[in-house]
Amino acid sequence: MYSPSYVVVPPTPISTPHPPSPSPGPRLSRSKSDGHSLALPELAHSAEGSFTDRERSSTETAIVTIYSMYEEDTSSWSAPASSVSHPSARPHPHSRPPSRTLNIKDSVQIASAAMPNYRDSFLTSDSAALDDSAFYDTTSPAYDLRRASMGKRLSAVDKPRHSVVSAGSVQLAYADSRPPSILRASVAESLGNGAPPRSSTGSDSAQQSQSAPNGSSPHVSFLLDATEVKPLPQTPPHSPLVSPPSSPGTPLTPPSRPLHLDSYPSSPPEPSLQVPGPKGEDADAFHVRSTYAQLETCGVKGDGVDEGVERTRARVGGSRASEIRAQQALGDGSEKTRDLTPQEVELLQNLDRYGFFQTPSHDRLVLLPATHLQRPLARISTANTSSSASPPLLPKQPESPPPRKELSRIAKWGRMLVAASRDEGGNIDLWAIKPSKERKLRERVYKGIPDCWRSAAWEVLMCRFSRTGKVELRQLMREYHDALDKPSSYDVQIDLDVPRTISGHVMFRTRYGQGQRSLFHVLHSLSLRCDSCGYCQGMGPIAATLLCYFEPERAYASLVRLHDSYSMHAIFSPGFPGLLEAIYMQERLTEQMLPAVYAAFKRHMISTTSYATKWYITLFANSVPFQTQLRLWDAFLLEGHDIFVVVAVAIVWVYRDHITSSSANFETVLSLLSSFFVPEDEDALLLWIEKVLGDKKLRAEMVRWRQDWSKLVASGEHVTALL
Repeated sequence: MYSPSYVVVPPTPISTPHPPSPSPGPRLSRSKSDGHSLALPELAHSAEGSFTDRERSSTETAIVTIYSMYEEDTSSWSAPASSVSHPSARPHPHSRPPSRTLNIKDSVQIASAAMPNYRDSFLTSDSAALDDSAFYDTTSPAYDLRRASMGKRLSAVDKPRHSVVSAGSVQLAYADSRPPSILRASVAESLGNGAPPRSSTGSDSAQQSQSAPNGSSPHVSFLLDATEVKPLPQTPPHSPLVSPPSSPGTPLTPPSRPLHLDSYPSSPPEPSLQVPGPKGEDADAFHVRSTYAQLETCGVKGDGVDEGVERTRARVGGSRASEIRAQQALGDGSEKTRDLTPQEVELLQNLDRYGFFQTPSHDRLVLLPATHLQRPLARISTANTSSSASPPLLPKQPESPPPRKELSRIAKWGRMLVAASRDEGGNIDLWAIKPSKERKLRERVYKGIPDCWRSAAWEVLMCRFSRTGKVELRQLMREYHDALDKPSSYDVQIDLDVPRTISGHVMFRTRYGQGQRSLFHVLHSLSLRCDSCGYCQGMGPIAATLLCYFEPERAYASLVRLHDSYSMHAIFSPGFPGLLEAIYMQERLTEQMLPAVYAAFKRHMISTTSYATKWYITLFANSVPFQTQLRLWDAFLLEGHDIFVVVAVAIVWVYRDHITSSSANFETVLSLLSSFFVPEDEDALLLWIEKVLGDKKLRAEMVRWRQDWSKLVASGEHVTALL
């Protein structure tokens, strides 16, 4: 009986192909620089029957849905979980991914005592072969079903995914169609016997076989002895990163210098530490979580200045250049001690007072005039139909004026806040309001908390509103650190949302910089806090705002208190019951005070959810300038969630003449209320809100409306209670 035959499979690069070999047949090459290295062509099993069909049945994996509310472009990349090598199978460090099968006149045979588990070996990333890369199909319904069962919220855009496997790197891919160079090649079923993988590289003991019997064409074979084959040495990794398990979702640490396929260093390799993922954790999620954890130890270069290098959803196929860029972007410990570069000095000089180097752009910028805010909220039965349907648009967002009387207010808050507790080093870790200044707290909050006191004041307001103290704060901070080591099914989606959460801010500019890492960790821990809420995109802007004033532990503790005490649990729960309740209260207040506006909404069939949803979910983070958002949050942390109902009514109140205009229609009204609002006078807006919330009769009405909504929900009539 003859040994099974193998077909020579040369590697197929993605981008720049290698020049054709001068000889048509397979060629063995030995490096001239040392006597250890051999560069052999890839070997793919060839047996009788349908070669391609048997291969596909053993390795095809899943189409994956990423939970995203935004459509990814066709060039972003990801890798499948089903391609992960089993932890029990230790793949050989020098096996390469299979490439396109070529029809070669002469075949090559391997006589082997034990058949290797080649499937596990070809999935191992080889850091010594950066030029070799290939596409692999990932289409299996099993993974899609498992992935869809991980969370409640599915993406509106479902795209097939293809993994781009490169020696030393594996990238992730989302595309509308299969790449033109996709290859379907894998190990045959007969190799999946669970045996430990063996090297496909020859040794000095390789010998040529005799001609085949029965007049068949001669072929070359190599006899490999499992006891004599020795692995080729690798370059010791210079990166401080800890290598996760070898899989298409977890690239190995790239070498510090480029290597050639026919040249390997003669020095012995340093063993790399393998970090096993928790049992049952998705491979993509583990890759994302481990990448952030590894970069937390070394950081990245140019944090706040450079754009950074994508590592978890890379948009470029594996190549030597991309691996070198990723290696060079790692921090070397000198970022905090070196002198600032001229580029960094110029960037810092152009920052505004809140850390924005670029004002975020918006499609529609409208001025929120202060004229109507001079009149207190009261019932207006008549409608002005002669106004234009839309106010004039602003060409660009104007700079926010500096807060008034800032220096005097800083001194007043300094006298009002006192130390409540100190840490072991004597530093103040918790503040309180001086008892004699309690009566002035509300007035000073609405006038604006000085930015230098904002973190201390927010901490005080949240502790007062949630009735928590130092013990609860310490417990939440410990909970944050414990959650970092736990897997979350939302990690992939969180990673997709992190770089696009808050644009133009220096803290979140660099990919995987300190700001983005902190944002990921806070959202990751929060997603494990509540099983029913999990993670929603609206949590990102809220967490990013808190990180501008708190370290990650306190930002997480603040988010938990918003979730538990400020009605955010109801806002983010499935079905968004808190959102619908707030909208119901907004509609009742509009119907009572602005009946003509309410009638216009009904006439144009405009539902409140179509324009107000983002207001309540993001707490107006993406609807007003950052300075105005901070002022609204000052009052929110003092009063609770009712303030945003009043803010929504304030916007409708200001634009009431445009909404009731005779030329208004569905498009003009919805476009107006979906704009980015720039207040003409922040103090006038906050004073108007303060007066409305200070009306005890109106506050009692809001309590009654909330009770009415609960009854409607209990009876099932809430479905028809909204516009």
